[in-house]
Amino acid sequence: MKLSLLNNPIKTGLTRYLLVIMLLGLPVQALYADEATDDPKPDTYNKLKVFSEILSLIESNYVEPVGSDTMIDGAIKGMVKSLDPHTSYLPPTSYKEMQVETTGKFGGLGIEISIRDGVLTVVSPIDDTPAFKVGIKAGDKIIKIEDESTLDMTLQDAVSRLRGETGSPINITIYRDSFKAPKEFTIVRAIIKVRSVIHKKYKKDIGYIKIRSFSKNTSLDLDKALNELEKKEISKLILDLRNNPGGLLNQAVEVTDRFLNRENLIVYTKGRSDEQNMRFTSHDKVAGVSYPLIILVNSGSASASEIVAGALQDLNRAIILGTPTFGKGSVQTIIPLSDGSALRLTTARYYTPSGRVIQENGIEPDIIIEREIPEEVEEDDEKEKESEEKTRLRRFLREKDLKKHLKGKSSIGDVDEEESDETSAKEDTEEAFLNEDLVKDNQLQHAVSLLSGWEVMKKVFKNLQIPIANPDSRVSMH
Repeated sequence: MKLSLLNNPIKTGLTRYLLVIMLLGLPVQALYADEATDDPKPDTYNKLKVFSEILSLIESNYVEPVGSDTMIDGAIKGMVKSLDPHTSYLPPTSYKEMQVETTGKFGGLGIEISIRDGVLTVVSPIDDTPAFKVGIKAGDKIIKIEDESTLDMTLQDAVSRLRGETGSPINITIYRDSFKAPKEFTIVRAIIKVRSVIHKKYKKDIGYIKIRSFSKNTSLDLDKALNELEKKEISKLILDLRNNPGGLLNQAVEVTDRFLNRENLIVYTKGRSDEQNMRFTSHDKVAGVSYPLIILVNSGSASASEIVAGALQDLNRAIILGTPTFGKGSVQTIIPLSDGSALRLTTARYYTPSGRVIQENGIEPDIIIEREIPEEVEEDDEKEKESEEKTRLRRFLREKDLKKHLKGKSSIGDVDEEESDETSAKEDTEEAFLNEDLVKDNQLQHAVSLLSGWEVMKKVFKNLQIPIANPDSRVSMH
């Protein structure tokens, strides 16, 4: 049905206005109540009148027929786009996809994206996903999806274009600071199954836990990892939040709580209304682990990751090591609408326990260490590559690691140490893989080194009466 404003613009304008209100899911009764109790807002009404006029003119005179639904959807998307990059309108299909994402299994490329300085930017790739395997990195700027420019593309539009049928390829054009020119990547879509928590053990007693994202089961997966590491008799811990794009707020609070032993403020929010002002604290239902803790972060650590790192830094519970985090400290509330769609609305900002604003600022590490990427070696120079790898590995290898090495004697009685060949071989293989991790990751190297000397430093600092951790001091290492 087409409505023309040419005959009776006032009456038709009001009809259009009421139509828009109902389409947005707002009760008409509320409209009349506002008119009866509040002063009128002529500027708003005039703008809505102009909107209704434009809507009618397009319907009647545009070169091709356009449905009202299409134009209303476009108007809503344009309205929320004028606010901030994280506020968005979710049509029914997109809303369902978002709900699936938080379960830890969804279809796509395996990247978290955001709008940074008006440019579609990769916050972080998810390990072992199609995007990760082809070499997409945090900070990459996506300038084209297929042949379409991403300039002025909304975040939701980008997500819908990047997702598609499993097994189907998609071309994206990436600009990276190290590139001389933009480069096109072809990525085959797949079902993304995110294993949110993985764990390892370095040296004799240093546990390592990497949290890839904060989905609905992250805190339970963390408990399992901590139990496994406790069986391996760890006494120190590294929590890796690098390239973790965030996720559910309640999971960030639960994860932080695992490392605290008494009630503490973890994070609080401030918004325009009282209902958006919330405080989240730890509890004493479960005894938190008390291991010395180092948290690894980088520019791909965002949102929930920054809540965890900021809280444990403020409470002097952990040393933060790496590079400054992304700085995404705003709260998005998902508001379901009457037609199955939803509004993802920014409603508040996050603050650390000491009152620091996460939004835009991010979390500054206590020890700043830039990530050193191993130099790429040409494929046709395999011998040189092998030689370089051996040289690097020698830093971690000792006589006992060499095949057929001469066995030593114990200090008591000069008796050979008995050990089964099968167990020894398995341990040697595991140690080789772990040493390779350290060769490739200088930030992890520093964390392991610091924790390896923790007991010695603690004794020295105790004797000197110097505090080990000072939240106001920052060390820069390159």
